[in-house]
Amino acid sequence: MVTILSLSLLALIGTGIYLEIRPLNPNRNTQNRWKAVVGANLLLFVGAQVGLLVLGMHDAMAEAAAVNAGGAREISVGLGLSLIGIGIPTALATIGAGIAVGPVGAASLAVISEKPELFGRTLIYLGLAEGIAIYGLVVTIKIG
Repeated sequence: MVTILSLSLLALIGTGIYLEIRPLNPNRNTQNRWKAVVGANLLLFVGAQVGLLVLGMHDAMAEAAAVNAGGAREISVGLGLSLIGIGIPTALATIGAGIAVGPVGAASLAVISEKPELFGRTLIYLGLAEGIAIYGLVVTIKIG
């Protein structure tokens, strides 16, 4: 399973480098191809996820490792996957907060340059946008 993930990651990086060096020709009629390309990507993604789920089911359902004499537990694949699952809400919430803070911060600077007395309101809007990350952190703490 690790080999499949590593090869797919290398293929993704290679495709990105290839498209950066040699982008699609804008003179070609690429608009008609987008539906087929997006559909193929979606089908490939879902198929790969199902394949990884089927191939990795045995490892994820493995029994917890026995406690050794020192009292430390060995981390199994199932425990590792659960820790990744616990960290995903924080990661996605932080990305969402970053996406939200960018435009709000730019708009806040524009408003402050025109009306400096609105500084307090813009801080509130920035705090609301940053609160998304705090909610993700709270969910991660509750899950863990």
